[in-house]
Amino acid sequence: MAEIVQQRIEDRIPELEQLERVGLFTKKEVKSIIKRATALEYKLHRLIVNKEDFIAYVQYEINILELVKKRRAHIHYQFKIEEIEFPIIHRINSVFRRATKKWKDDVQLWLSHVAFCKKWATKGQISKVFSAMLAIHPDKPALWIMAAKSELEDRSSSESARHLFLRALRFHPNNKKVYQEYFRMELLHCEKLRKQKAELEKAEMDLGEYEFSLEILNAKLAEVVYKDATGKIKEAEFVISLLNIAAIFDFTKELQDLILQDLQANHTEDSLTWDFMAKRELEAPSAGEELQTAKGRASDISRREERCCQVYEEGVKSLNTEPMWTCYAGFCLERLKRKTNVQELKEKGNLVDFTSYDFLIKLQILLSSGDAEGAASVAMVAAQRYSQSVSMWSLSLQTLMQLGSGEVGRLFQEALTHINPKESLPLWQLQVQWSVANQSPDETEFCFLVCSQRGLLSAVPAVAMEMKESYLDWSYSTGGYKKARKTFTSLQENRPLSKAFFNTMIEIEKQQVSIMNYLRDYYERALQEFGTSDDDLWLQYIQEELGPLGQPENCGKVHWRAMKFLEGESVERFTSKYTLLQTGHL
Repeated sequence: MAEIVQQRIEDRIPELEQLERVGLFTKKEVKSIIKRATALEYKLHRLIVNKEDFIAYVQYEINILELVKKRRAHIHYQFKIEEIEFPIIHRINSVFRRATKKWKDDVQLWLSHVAFCKKWATKGQISKVFSAMLAIHPDKPALWIMAAKSELEDRSSSESARHLFLRALRFHPNNKKVYQEYFRMELLHCEKLRKQKAELEKAEMDLGEYEFSLEILNAKLAEVVYKDATGKIKEAEFVISLLNIAAIFDFTKELQDLILQDLQANHTEDSLTWDFMAKRELEAPSAGEELQTAKGRASDISRREERCCQVYEEGVKSLNTEPMWTCYAGFCLERLKRKTNVQELKEKGNLVDFTSYDFLIKLQILLSSGDAEGAASVAMVAAQRYSQSVSMWSLSLQTLMQLGSGEVGRLFQEALTHINPKESLPLWQLQVQWSVANQSPDETEFCFLVCSQRGLLSAVPAVAMEMKESYLDWSYSTGGYKKARKTFTSLQENRPLSKAFFNTMIEIEKQQVSIMNYLRDYYERALQEFGTSDDDLWLQYIQEELGPLGQPENCGKVHWRAMKFLEGESVERFTSKYTLLQTGHL
């Protein structure tokens, strides 16, 4: 082992001599590098190696690269890159390869290597990393998509991207996301070729030596992808998603027409099709002269809404289902809120008949039409009849809040006696919202205390945690920093606690002219709760120390503690993300 380590250190000597010769490092610094590199090399050649040792090695080498980059900029020296940076980059790639070969299942480790390659290595190296990763993880569609996008964006190789998408479809023949991104890629490739052709024609260059297939320029490859995709995935939502992608590009009119025809021919049994087709009428082109006056624009909008109504009418006749009626009612209510002038829409808001959700629709219609008395009456009846429905209680209470009813306070208490505690969070939030808007600060604070206490007694952690976060936010907005800090102090020992609770106080503290000690207190308290599993919290702490208020020299201690306290997979996630942080990708 000693011979191997010694050989590796000797291999570094030429680059270290160059660093010293050109003035980027001092002789003392070079000796320090040799000493540190020797220790790291020995760790990599032990009989039992740890992933953390490989990560530490990579981090150290990246730190050297970053330091070289800064010192080059400082002394304005940009020569001998091949003699200095290239060997370091090659060495890091080699360590990454050894690590991913040993810990093949660690996707985050692979992605750390990809992130490093994007910043420092050659484009060809990225392809090799993705190729090796996909050989191990062909079951992950997101990695195939990422690799294909890299080929298209980093190497400008549409052929390689297409090859990767085709391979991905062999493993995932019915994956919607793969098909969507493949379809998008072909359209992007087509757009690029069209731009190239336009630029050559503008420069009046001879196109004879360039091959621009008319079929490719007309998005025929994308059409092939579309037909293959919809042949396997026969869903209206999926077809609409492809149509929306095609609509981004200005040369796809024929393709869009084809998709629309398929949608109307093959998916009329899906309410999404009718909803989509109806709403398209709002976007239909208009005669330019009509839009010159306010009256003309209003008339144009009215005609569009009438056409939408006609499509919905046809839809509910063809497809008399609850989802279809929901789409139609939703459209009517949305246009009513915009104060439409179309009488038919106003009538539909009152005449459409529903079966399982009469109250919800009628209540919204009465509110939209300004019938306060009728809305209050319906709200009370609905709350009593559907006493175990959170959505019904929420809508009824919101209605009574909007109308200024004196029954709101009592009904909140009644609602909470009927609703399953696990589903009660929306009602707690609504009660606080009502108190903030209608009661004094003292009454609202009492409301928060009651909500937090009852939330604790309900044995539903989500309620208690959410109320504490809201209480802290409200304290800061009404009483400023001192009140927020007092509220935080009073609540921080009452479990359960959420990470968001601590993050809220941290953000409040950062808005003050603060010293880092307060922030450290909050992080330390949060880590008592979540330090064994929340790797992001440790990284957030490290980033704070790297910030303007922190002390970068503390990062090593925080890193050491994180490695000591984190458990299970969170250790691996932390080390991988820490590497990304070191490379500037996090």
